[in-house]
Amino acid sequence: MTDDLAAPAAPAAADTHGAPGIPDPVEPTTLPIAGSDRSWPVRRVFCVGRNYADHAREMGNDPDREPPFFFTKPADAVVHASGSIPYPPLTTDFHYAVELVIAIGRGGADIEVDAAAGHIFGYGAGIDLPRRDLQREAKDRGGPWDWAKAFDLSAPVSAIHPLPTILDSGRIWLSVNGELRQDGDLAAMIWPVADIVAAASRAVSLQPGDLIFTGTPAGVGPLQPGDVVTGGVEGVDEFTVTITGRA
Repeated sequence: MTDDLAAPAAPAAADTHGAPGIPDPVEPTTLPIAGSDRSWPVRRVFCVGRNYADHAREMGNDPDREPPFFFTKPADAVVHASGSIPYPPLTTDFHYAVELVIAIGRGGADIEVDAAAGHIFGYGAGIDLPRRDLQREAKDRGGPWDWAKAFDLSAPVSAIHPLPTILDSGRIWLSVNGELRQDGDLAAMIWPVADIVAAASRAVSLQPGDLIFTGTPAGVGPLQPGDVVTGGVEGVDEFTVTITGRA
C-alpha cells in the first residue's frame, strides 16, 4: 500500500462524433499599445449610449442631460481597427459609429469626477458596429441589445495611446469611401470623460484593462461589403478598416 496519490487522468480528447472535451484556457483579447512592445489586455467593455445631443436627436431621443446609461460588449468583440471585418449575419442594416475609447489603468469604485484622470491609462479611437435592425426590434419589444451590439468583431479599436489626462475637446470623425459621414468634437459630449468614469465606477468596480466607449456624434449610417471606413480622434489615433462579404 502506498500513500502516493495517483495523478488524475488527462481528459479524453474529443472526437467529431462524441462529447466535446474540456477547452483550453482562452487567451485574453489584446490591443497594441503605441510606443510599446507590450499589449493592452482587454478585461471588460462598457459603452455609453446617446452621449452627443445631435446623435440622440437623429435616433429619435431626447438629448436632455439625463443620467448616462451603459451597455456592454464582450471582451472578444474587440479587434484591432485595421485590415478587414466581415459583414455580420442576421442583418441588412449594419451601421458605423466612431467613438473615443477610454482605457482604464487603475481600478476603483465610487471615483470622484476630479479624481478620474488618475484612473485613465490612455485612449483609443474605436467604432461601434451595431446591427441596427436588430437594435430597433429589441427596442420595440423592450428586450436586451445583445444581438444588436455585442456580436463578433463589433468593437474595432486602434492602438491604445498612453495619455493619463482628461480629453475634453478634439475632433472626432469618420468617412466611408472617402466621403465624410461623421464630424464632431469631444467637447459636445453630454457626459464628458471624467463624468463617464465616475458614473461607471458607481455601478461597478472598474478594473485595469477595462475599456469605455464614450458615445458617437451624429451621422451614423449603413455599411456595405466593399466599403472602406476611415476615421479617428484628434490627438489619439486614426484607423482604416474594410468591410468584406458576409462571414
